[in-house]
Amino acid sequence: MSTDLTDWIGKSRRVTDRMDPGHTACVAATLGDAAPAHGDALPALWHWAFFLETVPLVNTGTDGHPARGGFLPPADNRNRMWAGGRVSFNAPLLVGVEAHKTSTVTAIDEKQGRTGSLLFVTVRHDIEQNGTLVISEEQDIVYREPSPPKLKGSEPSPVAQWSQPVDPTPVLLFRYSAVTFNSHRIHYDYPYVTGTEGYPGLVVHGPMIATLMCRAFVAANPRATPRHLAYRGLRPLIAPTPFTVAGTLSAPGQARLWAEQEGTLAHQAELRFES
Repeated sequence: MSTDLTDWIGKSRRVTDRMDPGHTACVAATLGDAAPAHGDALPALWHWAFFLETVPLVNTGTDGHPARGGFLPPADNRNRMWAGGRVSFNAPLLVGVEAHKTSTVTAIDEKQGRTGSLLFVTVRHDIEQNGTLVISEEQDIVYREPSPPKLKGSEPSPVAQWSQPVDPTPVLLFRYSAVTFNSHRIHYDYPYVTGTEGYPGLVVHGPMIATLMCRAFVAANPRATPRHLAYRGLRPLIAPTPFTVAGTLSAPGQARLWAEQEGTLAHQAELRFES
């Protein structure tokens, strides 16, 4: 690539959010959960619906994402995916209380995969509220050259101690795109996702899958407090085929979480928690 991508390492931006209770209610309605009240703790990973990047339409790319070459490095003619990440939950993030998120590009790495060149970008996010660092996160973004996506799973899903079915309807995907201000067209634009990016249908959001995996854990272990999550996507989940989020306790204070479809893994995570 002609641009020296090392110029983007260290780029940083800061966003403030009031953690609006009205928007929290929209997230709750989307996920089918009760809405936390003003001053309550936000459920795990709901922070992805806040601190939104509200770029004008004229500053979006053909894929619906913000045009590249601003905060994130340019990766023209490549398809963007949220590959995984690591999140530390240091303290509760409270609804209705102003918070600040600082995002920094920390690493850029070009690799060769089975389907071509892959550009990995790591972004660190630190969220502060009332002078306390409440969430620390590293997000892995991958830009891949256009190629047929991997759709079939090969690793069988483990035996679960808990599970929840998920029906990824187009309305659910549209609503999650709306509450996260995610305009990536693979989640709602059927002609684009099938004709341009080569998927057989709408793609379920990786962040929503991780959120649902955590929700299933909390429902099965109501006395546990999540402390650290490491998650990654193995393959996309395509709507409207149902899938399951599930998990099992793997050791004291540790759990293995996953999303499965037709008996094989699609996403997986390791969670550390306190009881």
